[in-house]
Amino acid sequence: MREGRQIIAMGGGGFSMEPKNPLLDNYIIASCGKSNPVVSFLPTASGDADSGIEKFYTAFNVKRCRPRHIPLFRQPTDLEKKVLESDIIYVGGGNTRNMLAIWEASGMDKLIAKAWKEGILLCGLSAGAICWFEEGHTDSTGQLGRMDCLGFLKGSCSPHYDGEIERRPSYHRFLKEGGLKPGLGLYDGVAAHFKDTEIVKIVSSRKEGRAFHVSAKDGDILEKPLETHYLGS
Repeated sequence: MREGRQIIAMGGGGFSMEPKNPLLDNYIIASCGKSNPVVSFLPTASGDADSGIEKFYTAFNVKRCRPRHIPLFRQPTDLEKKVLESDIIYVGGGNTRNMLAIWEASGMDKLIAKAWKEGILLCGLSAGAICWFEEGHTDSTGQLGRMDCLGFLKGSCSPHYDGEIERRPSYHRFLKEGGLKPGLGLYDGVAAHFKDTEIVKIVSSRKEGRAFHVSAKDGDILEKPLETHYLGS
């Protein structure tokens, strides 16, 4: 039984960044509402890199789930079937611009929209987090900037909010100048869990994990801390 429309957006973390810390990935599996879910990994943003795919299977083969990956550089002929048979679609990090272009060219963007409407849990980190929002704060063009994304969720998202020295000040600058809509700043190891289009919980794999709703007013930045639950407690 699926739990309705869900998205879990991670600022960073999961198997590719925290191979010895399974807390976020375990939370994702537990949130989907199935005892042995099909978890489909989309490594598009990394160019379907073998190293990322291997890390995925190393992490998920030991969990109570059925892991598989869906490549788009060697696209399967039954792409729609593979997407819609999934219980969880897990999008890896990398280049958001390239990923969204390939999704559009392959029709994956429409399939993911259909999957979301059918209650397949969508999740991911970095590129796999910002892609769900109207706008992403990304360095996919070589420098930090704004990018139109899928628009399932309102506003913008900036991942790695504590993990990259230029990330936070750049996000603030774009918000002050009106270049980005207000949105979420997510530390590495922190995930925002949405049901439909509303946040129901912020969780973290790290004790120091934090998340903020960030906006600008009259030239000032407003950072509203969001209650964050440490998954290891």
